[in-house]
Amino acid sequence: MTFDPTRHLTHPPRPFDDFAIGEVFRAPSRTMTEGVFAAFQAASGDNHPIHYDRAYLQRLGHRDLMAHGYQTLIQAAIGAAPLAHQMGEALIGFVEQSARFLAPVYCGDTLYPAFTITALEKRSTTGTMTLAITIHNQDGVLVCDGHQTYLMRL
Repeated sequence: MTFDPTRHLTHPPRPFDDFAIGEVFRAPSRTMTEGVFAAFQAASGDNHPIHYDRAYLQRLGHRDLMAHGYQTLIQAAIGAAPLAHQMGEALIGFVEQSARFLAPVYCGDTLYPAFTITALEKRSTTGTMTLAITIHNQDGVLVCDGHQTYLMRL
């Protein structure tokens, strides 16, 4: 038997028409470790002390390092959830993002991203899928919400 990398799938792909408004997809939880903070700071170049200086944060009344807003938002990357794998090769691209940062995320917090399909709009050869995103922390606090829209082949 010959190995075929195109058949090495974690989830079977679904065509656009098989998705339904109201479907919920979840990404695995992720704990915001010092390593995640360091990697994000290196990638973003954001060196404001609110993200890496514990003494500075303590003076401001914070309990630990505070995550960058985008560091929180990237936890809602669909590639970390089964959804992107189900979209498969029909996924053309990420076209829109909105987000609200509702509560601080600290080093040591664990985040739980979820995606709910809120709109499916067909065109002649493509369609868009809009998702409501939510990110809760380990205490059930909604720390971030927003919407994402993806372009897909029909």
